Amino acid sequence: MVAPLKKKDDIKIFILYLLHNLNKSLEFEDINAIVMQDGVVGGIDFTECFVELIDAGNIKEYTEEGKVLYAITDQGRHIAESLQGEILGFIRTRSLKSALRFISFKERGSEIKTSFSIRPDGKYDLCCQIIDERQLSLEIKIVADNANQLELMRHTFDEKPEIVYRGVLAMLTGEIDYIFSE
Repeated sequence: MVAPLKKKDDIKIFILYLLHNLNKSLEFEDINAIVMQDGVVGGIDFTECFVELIDAGNIKEYTEEGKVLYAITDQGRHIAESLQGEILGFIRTRSLKSALRFISFKERGSEIKTSFSIRPDGKYDLCCQIIDERQLSLEIKIVADNANQLELMRHTFDEKPEIVYRGVLAMLTGEIDYIFSE
């Protein structure tokens, strides 16, 4: 997918918009994941714009409890409030929802589990689970046709469980309806 935001000013406004609305300090990796998770911004563009926002005083960097954190400054908040209308409404809405889910998932300290068994026909039964506060919040059971497909599905779930969760939720709530059209 080609990232819809290409102009540096739009990307900077988008980053500030998300940080303003999340209203919390975050590590670089989390900001990177949040900004890029919906494919609105490309990776190189994000990194360049993020550094420029720090240099301009719109985002501050500080260390707390041994972690390097980033927070929006008052100047950055003013820009976000003034210029957020420059970013299409559906991009703002979708990306903020995704960002809030990402933060919620991370703060819950979810436990991720995958297991599998081999079927008599040579296929694999895969079970993927997300456990929050000792309660099952997502369980997917699916058949993999071969070992390669099994490993691909396990790897994707283990590396990006919040994205899988978000995708399942979006499909089941009808947010993603193009899959259902014939």
